Amino acid sequence: MASPSTAAKRLLPALRTRTSRPSTQTIARPQLSQSSSSSSSLSRCRRCFTTSSPQRTDGVFRGLTDTRLPMPWIEAFRLQQEGQKVESSETKNNGERDLTPKKMTDSYHRVVLPLGRDPWLSDTYINSSGHIRLGTIFMDLDALSGIVVYKHTGPGVTTVTAGVDRIELAHPLTEICDLEYSGMVTYAAGGSSAEITCKVARARDEGEPSRPEDLLLTCTFTMVALDPMTRKPTPIPRLVCETPEQEELFQAGAAKALAQRAERKTSLLEVEPDDEESALIHRIWLRQLEYHDPNRPLRQPPNVVAMARTQLSTAAIMQPQYRNRHQTMIFGGYHLKQTFELAFCAAASFAHARPTFVSADPCTFRSPVPVGSVLYLTATVAYTDPAVVEEDGSEGDSKDSPPLTRVHVRVDSKVREMEHGTARVTGQFHYTFTVPKDVRVLPHTYEEYMRYIDARRRMRAGAKSRAASPQIIQGGVNLTE
Repeated sequence: MASPSTAAKRLLPALRTRTSRPSTQTIARPQLSQSSSSSSSLSRCRRCFTTSSPQRTDGVFRGLTDTRLPMPWIEAFRLQQEGQKVESSETKNNGERDLTPKKMTDSYHRVVLPLGRDPWLSDTYINSSGHIRLGTIFMDLDALSGIVVYKHTGPGVTTVTAGVDRIELAHPLTEICDLEYSGMVTYAAGGSSAEITCKVARARDEGEPSRPEDLLLTCTFTMVALDPMTRKPTPIPRLVCETPEQEELFQAGAAKALAQRAERKTSLLEVEPDDEESALIHRIWLRQLEYHDPNRPLRQPPNVVAMARTQLSTAAIMQPQYRNRHQTMIFGGYHLKQTFELAFCAAASFAHARPTFVSADPCTFRSPVPVGSVLYLTATVAYTDPAVVEEDGSEGDSKDSPPLTRVHVRVDSKVREMEHGTARVTGQFHYTFTVPKDVRVLPHTYEEYMRYIDARRRMRAGAKSRAASPQIIQGGVNLTE
């Protein structure tokens, strides 16, 4: 059997004549004789054949991918096998980069997703319940942030997604309609990173003003610029503000960056649980003992599930169809989508009910995911609210409260290359859902207690965020998986 590099070289000459995107060149139809009178035969011969079928899978919207892949994978693969540098035309720079400060409006980008006008396009965004697949929206927003950041940085750099800030839904979307994606750089202090704020809203007709209720969600991505040769962080233009509103966005980004640094210093990896959290752990431990004490009448309720039983895991080979614009690494939006949909499945399996998405906590992409590697994802229900044991130590199963539970799911992501045995952590992802059931998760081991406390902190921080943002609705919305 020919080696992969040999096969690539054989295929390359035929592929060089193709464009960077899948073509739909029409193959010539056979000529019909004048004596043919069968209308059905004529109809069959008039059908157009294409070299590639229209995409019906879950990919990024075409309006965000026109320049995403400047070379076919087979060419990038050949360069990689030959030990050459694989880089796109965007990273080539023959002179000094322009670091002149830029305005927010310089990076603004807007795209309309015509779901209402194009039923076939909506096929790639709709789930079996007739709702929008939020994971696919996440993919598009990551692609949008890539377009926005390159407008700000200019050529000569490689940008990667470093993190995603908290995502919360602003208003429900109960119908399928055209959506408007928009985004711009809202924080860049002259270092190597930039914050891109993205919005999804109901698209209005030309000339029709938008309304506050049109806004669906707002989120921010953190992008980092790297030197294409050294792969080290490189500075980008700083941002200048022209209006008080822009200055407010800039200061919010600066405050967010400081808060993230402070949060890292107070994480459970750095400091032990405080007195209140330690007391809660002790109460839960005592309750477990009581559940299994034959001399006591209390037994573990059927709606209380051990944390170890809530885990769902997947492993998948990363294929080149989901690579990013730098050719050899997986697109961050695809990674985000996979973690979200696994978290949804874990919440559904835990509650035996359909979850409704509430929010996603900030997450950081710690390591890239190479094409051809194996991505391992493990989702765990880490916390439920109300808790299995209330703050006063009582049992958390009040019959007077409505059966609605907030479920916090943590997804751990690791990547392992085929040729090596070691796995690298690529990030942790945290999602909160509501389920129409009274169900609780119960930790047992020390590691599970730490996950429980960490998720509890995140849940409380999210509640404070919603209280500070009146436009964020408190209930669920019609967006699920």
